[in-house]
Amino acid sequence: MRYAPFAQMTQAARRPQLWRLALGVVMVVAVSFLLGQVLFGLVMLMVPAGSSAALAEAISRADTPAGMLVLLLSMGGLGVGAAVAARVVHDRAPRSLVGPPPLALSQFLRTGLAAGGAALLGAVLMVWALQQPLQPGLPPLRWLALLPLALPAILIQTSSEELLFRGYLQSQLAARLPQPWVWLTVPSALFALGHYAPGTYGTAATSVAIWAFLFGLAAADLTARSGTLGPAIALHFVNNIVALALFAPQGDMSGLALRLWPFGPSDTEALMRMLPMDLVTLLVSWLAARLALRR
Repeated sequence: MRYAPFAQMTQAARRPQLWRLALGVVMVVAVSFLLGQVLFGLVMLMVPAGSSAALAEAISRADTPAGMLVLLLSMGGLGVGAAVAARVVHDRAPRSLVGPPPLALSQFLRTGLAAGGAALLGAVLMVWALQQPLQPGLPPLRWLALLPLALPAILIQTSSEELLFRGYLQSQLAARLPQPWVWLTVPSALFALGHYAPGTYGTAATSVAIWAFLFGLAAADLTARSGTLGPAIALHFVNNIVALALFAPQGDMSGLALRLWPFGPSDTEALMRMLPMDLVTLLVSWLAARLALRR
């Protein structure tokens, strides 16, 4: 009964055959790739010819504000692809991937405040536990000036990932295979696979992917308990605000951060020390979101 609200999303999941879902995933990848290439091409047209190579490198590393913003916006193709696949492959209204909009917004705000407070507290405790001082990121005034761009970009990125993994994959799987362990774990495993990056995280890549799998389970549970994507998007949004806009590792993915951890993503030893604390923060944020949903 704890997942009864999820029925309002699974009932909208028409044509639930698994071959259609596989076709839909292929369509998501194709649409996302195409839109990403269009965005990249438009950005390249707006810079001088001599600067295009440097900008391309900045986008791949996301260690400058422009590069990070373009990378975040390019993730919007996943959400568009999920909406297209829902309509074309399943004859399903794209808005049904979110659930009732007023309820989704209300739940987003409630769980966002609760999970955001827990995530921020966890980050402060990790800063306090560090034996080395944080490094400066963007100058404070520049960071504030970029915040009106950074927050919508992070919201687009997190909402698009949730539309794909929880809104589309989870609800379509649940319509075909009603066993919760299937539709909780399979999208979470795919989400973790998307975060497996040995080129970035070295020998810690598997641990990072496991963390992403557990995050996926938390987001999937909140989606099923609430019957909308609001809480999952809120959990993802506040997590990425802290991890991308407030405190980020040095190097890759640091372009919008106010402060930098005294290590980079390839510093395996430091990263492995941080992951358990990050996992506890995720657990507390998930519990806080669940409490907010009960009100």
